[in-house]
Amino acid sequence: MSLIRVCAYAKYLNRRNLFEKYTVCMSFAECVQQCMLRRTGEVRRISETSWQLQRRNVSCINPKAEDGKNRVRVQSQLLNVLEARISQLQSDSVLNVQHAKVQLIRPNTSSRWVLSRKSLKNAPQDKTEIVKGPSKSKPSRWLEKLSKERMTKLTEKQHLQQKLQKNVEKKPPPNSKRSINRLMSPNTTIKTIVRAKKTVLLKEVKRQFALSEEISSALSPPVTSTTVSTATAISCGVSKWEQKSLKNQAVCETGGNVEKQAQGEELERRLIYQGSQGMSSSDQHEKSEGFFSRNMCLRIRCFLEACVFVGDIERAHRFLLNQHRLSGRRKHLSTDEYNIIIRMWAKHGMLEKIGRVLILLEEAGLKPNLGSYCASLECIGRTPNCSPKTVTRCLSQMKKDGFSMDDMFSQSIFQQDERDMVLKAIHTVQPDYQPRPNVTTHHNSSPLVQDFYMQRAGHRYPKLDITWKELQERFKRQLNMEESGTVTIDSVEAAKPVTEHMTKMRQLLAEHHEKWQKVLLQALRDSKRSLSKTSAYSCSNLYPYLCLLKDDEYVDIMLKSVSNMPSSGESLKVLAEDLGNKVFIRYSVRQKYKNQIVKKLETIYNAYTELLAKDTKEYVVLPRERWCKLEMEHSLGFTLQGDETRWPHMLILELGTYMIELMVNNLKIHSDPLDSSYNKKLIPVFYHMYTFRNTFQIGIIKPHPILTKMQLEAVETKLTFASSVMPMLCPPIPWSSVKSGAYLLIPTKLMRVVSGATQHDVLLEECKNLHPVMDSLNQLGNCAWKINKPLLDVIISIFNHRGNEKLDIPPPLSEAPKIPYFNPHDPSYTSSEKAQMKRNVITAKKTYGEMHSLRMDALYKLSIANHLRDEIFWFPHNMDFRGRTYPCPPHLNHLGNDVTRSILVFAEGKPLGSKGLDWLKIHLINLTGLKKRSSLQERLQFANTIMEDILDSADNPLNGKKWWMNADEPWQALGCCMEIAKATRSADPTQFISHFPVHQDGSCNGLQHYAALGRDVIGATSVNLVPSEVPQDVYSGVAQQVEEFRAQDAKNGLQIAKVLDGFISRKVVKQTVMTVVYGVTRYGSRLQIEKRLREIEEFPTDHMWEASHYLVRLVFNSLKEMFKRTREIQDWLTDSARLISKCGHPVEWVTPLGLPIIQPYHRKRCQRLKTTLQYIHVSIGHDANMNPDTVKQKNAFPPNFIHSLDSTHMMLTALHCYSTGLTFVSVHDCFWTHAVNVDTMNMVCREQFVSLHSQPILEELSNFLLHKYCFNSRSEFSKKKSQEFRRLSQMLATVPKTGDFDLQQVKESTYFFS
Repeated sequence: MSLIRVCAYAKYLNRRNLFEKYTVCMSFAECVQQCMLRRTGEVRRISETSWQLQRRNVSCINPKAEDGKNRVRVQSQLLNVLEARISQLQSDSVLNVQHAKVQLIRPNTSSRWVLSRKSLKNAPQDKTEIVKGPSKSKPSRWLEKLSKERMTKLTEKQHLQQKLQKNVEKKPPPNSKRSINRLMSPNTTIKTIVRAKKTVLLKEVKRQFALSEEISSALSPPVTSTTVSTATAISCGVSKWEQKSLKNQAVCETGGNVEKQAQGEELERRLIYQGSQGMSSSDQHEKSEGFFSRNMCLRIRCFLEACVFVGDIERAHRFLLNQHRLSGRRKHLSTDEYNIIIRMWAKHGMLEKIGRVLILLEEAGLKPNLGSYCASLECIGRTPNCSPKTVTRCLSQMKKDGFSMDDMFSQSIFQQDERDMVLKAIHTVQPDYQPRPNVTTHHNSSPLVQDFYMQRAGHRYPKLDITWKELQERFKRQLNMEESGTVTIDSVEAAKPVTEHMTKMRQLLAEHHEKWQKVLLQALRDSKRSLSKTSAYSCSNLYPYLCLLKDDEYVDIMLKSVSNMPSSGESLKVLAEDLGNKVFIRYSVRQKYKNQIVKKLETIYNAYTELLAKDTKEYVVLPRERWCKLEMEHSLGFTLQGDETRWPHMLILELGTYMIELMVNNLKIHSDPLDSSYNKKLIPVFYHMYTFRNTFQIGIIKPHPILTKMQLEAVETKLTFASSVMPMLCPPIPWSSVKSGAYLLIPTKLMRVVSGATQHDVLLEECKNLHPVMDSLNQLGNCAWKINKPLLDVIISIFNHRGNEKLDIPPPLSEAPKIPYFNPHDPSYTSSEKAQMKRNVITAKKTYGEMHSLRMDALYKLSIANHLRDEIFWFPHNMDFRGRTYPCPPHLNHLGNDVTRSILVFAEGKPLGSKGLDWLKIHLINLTGLKKRSSLQERLQFANTIMEDILDSADNPLNGKKWWMNADEPWQALGCCMEIAKATRSADPTQFISHFPVHQDGSCNGLQHYAALGRDVIGATSVNLVPSEVPQDVYSGVAQQVEEFRAQDAKNGLQIAKVLDGFISRKVVKQTVMTVVYGVTRYGSRLQIEKRLREIEEFPTDHMWEASHYLVRLVFNSLKEMFKRTREIQDWLTDSARLISKCGHPVEWVTPLGLPIIQPYHRKRCQRLKTTLQYIHVSIGHDANMNPDTVKQKNAFPPNFIHSLDSTHMMLTALHCYSTGLTFVSVHDCFWTHAVNVDTMNMVCREQFVSLHSQPILEELSNFLLHKYCFNSRSEFSKKKSQEFRRLSQMLATVPKTGDFDLQQVKESTYFFS
């Protein structure tokens, strides 16, 4: 500590009239010590009252205290400081020592330390005089406890010290630091470093030595070790508890006292541990700083882009200058942020301004990139009469930096006329230059798809049953829908008769919406006006983001949320995220219009649809290849793919919360809407309140009951949806890059991840070839759909007539149980009755909320389907981080429940052919859940015997025998009955055009992949990888094995085994067997089995827990016997992930198709967002800068790895089905196609499964993990325990052994997928 700081603390004491009063009674060193003690106690005293502070300040330097007490306090603190300092030096220095020579030095231990002003004056500089003196204090209780604990290990410690003394030199090295000698205390062994590596830790040690020298020389003569040690203790961070404990500890005798030596060593060990903990926390702090830096960089970029978009040039420029001037903020800037301002000035031809920004770029230690040179040349092109020498200098400097002109045109993103201006500037010095197109193609290295891409002689890519002109019209309709941002449709509840009261409520709502629109518009403008005057130097200022859209658009987004607000309220965080995302989507669409992308998009899309239309020529190219070729042909002008930056999650929350605040503060409603008097009381429409969800207190926005009642009584006939949740009216844009695909204008991510996770995007952008993955997504998205209108009408009729829970049609809210009301202060109720009534109220509210959620979900799906009843539509697809594919529209898609799947059929119909009708009948029996153990021929015969019931179900679904209602999937079964009835009644069933999709489902697909990986004969037989006459049911097999174990235990007299007699069935064990392959724990399995047992009315409830616990053990034992290789592979994956995550890495791998995968499971951290309503705490468990969550990493690796394999199998099947002209879609491991093509799809499915597992999957995984975590990280592991490194290497290299199963048998297995 410098002298200036010491004087500052003295002045601090002087203000309290204490320093001048008592400075005569104290030495200067003691005064300094008290100042520093006051500094360390500031945090502790913040919460104390002023009187307590004054009393503490007086008592801490009370001159009336006895001199003996002062000496004891100083001596005990000195001992604490010396031991802490020495421990720190040892722990900090020994970590990075190579061949360090160690000298053990034992100072004189024959006397005690008694320091006074006199002794300090007379003490020599190189030695410390030891004077005996009595001590009045006793050892504290915690040191006595440490002594007892240490005595048990004393013998071993002494032996270790003797061994060390034999291996060290007898004399200390001549170049040892004097400061170490001066800091030595009696009875302390010090390791002196002779030769160490010059690392950051050693520099820190030297810095602390210099600090100690500075303090000692500035405050007192060199012998004033008390002051030096006190300052050092504060810098070392000795815990407050240890300081307080040692203040009452007397200085103990040092001569030959073994017990005291043990106490000192124990204290040293604990201080070393504390130091190591401090270093680990600082490492964590560095990681959090890295995350903060990236987030700040993203926030700065978004702020600059928003300012430039709205034309606020001065604000953007001043903001960048402010960020650049402050060194703490400059470190968050990259070249891309400077390029935003450079491009902005280039638009205005301000070459001088660009030069100033380039100077700032150089000051920041950054170099120009292609974007910098591109913007500079653009500015030159816009500047009239610019000297050609300027262009020449710019091009030569660009060449020196390793960039070429062709690189600039192929890698840069051009907007509007930027490309033309750059070319104009180049033509001033090179008139004949023309950019060469980048024709480099990447062929996938995976052997699984090499033949697919290289040998296309027999490929027949399917076409849509739509003309080219009709596709162009559909493109315009889709473009208008995405431009508007929302779609308003009729609700299926509109069929209800309109009453006079409903009409009145609708008029009232319309009047209120008109008033609210004006109020919100004025409030938004006032708020923007005040925000515009605030500092432009903070990226947290929301003003630029509130100018991206028209004011009416913000108000429209807010009012739409009013209509969609549930009566139970919505989480503030969820609502804010929804509002912020809607603003971002509309902003992205406006960006594309501003950059003139739409015209070029229309040109390329119209040419692209020639590939899909039925009235155009045949192409032997894939949709992605055709799109990329068209983009290259139309490369002149601006670039089709934009460079929009996705907003960070916290920015979206801030903007959404700001809009919620406007609604909460400004929207009012009359307390009695039906009263026509003018003296009405206005009350808020929304309330901000808190509630508990899953033991967490969260803030919610809840509508007033008056508004909820008005909306319910009005029975709105219109529903409004965002364009991003609706199916597309034209074929999606094919995925050609990570950022380009799916919707026309709405931004869509190739890989759907948790908001804020960025590690997946980094991996995808670094991946050189994702063509097979993109092509499979394009194939799934190009499948056209339409609505099964007869079936939809039946469902809507039941929906509007009280619903049917058995058929999965939720009833209306009028059928919900009434929420009971009682007065909790009524003395007539007992405490138990009040508690029961409270439980009844909670149960009723929960039931009401669940019924409302289910009802609205069904309403949305049916209303969208009814809106599209006469349309052909498409589902664009993307994938999750494991590679599993999903449709982008969330409400209506073929991954939904039975109701949703039943109303979707293929838009293109195909003749049934000779076997199509048989497949329809077999598919119907599969949907009923009957005959699961029967062969396909037996199922077909059974369908023929019940044709009367099938036809009756098709003709009279609600008034006939209702046979279809007893099926496992009743609505899909009814749809299949209708299709069979139409086919059988046609003139020629083989020529009947069928649109109905037939499913082929994998037989416990996860276990199939495990059995194929391990070549497990027994497991393969159980999951139908081996041909058989009838299907093998693994669930029945496990149930039979469990029953055998139970019978044996019952014979041995186990009571619970006797209780379970007759209750073990396939249904009881199915869910556990199905999910155990996906990592379900024993605890989760017990809950699954308990749920199944509770469904059995005859089972005694008092044995529920014991029975479920017992059955879990039997099921796991059965699976171990039946799937031995499976358990070995699963254990190997789990152990590998555990060791990898313990080393600080998330588990990462690459699928056989080349898709990189990383598990986003990390230690959670909480980020707090401050708003005027509340603090929003965002729990982030995907931050790559945090340490991996070992438990989640190891538990998730086996199921995620299997999911990546089944997605690979599906993608391979999709690609090869596309090459044969089939219509193919999937629901993970359930494949759909036309009835006539089922045999072809089955053949492709089996061939690709065999091809996939013929690859050395586990060996390649082992090599990848070894290369990733062992070979590339060898230097990192050298700093860790070599035992851990060897254990990880050995685990990853030890691939589980495989069995003798022949994969070729899968091709002949009928029930592999059936």
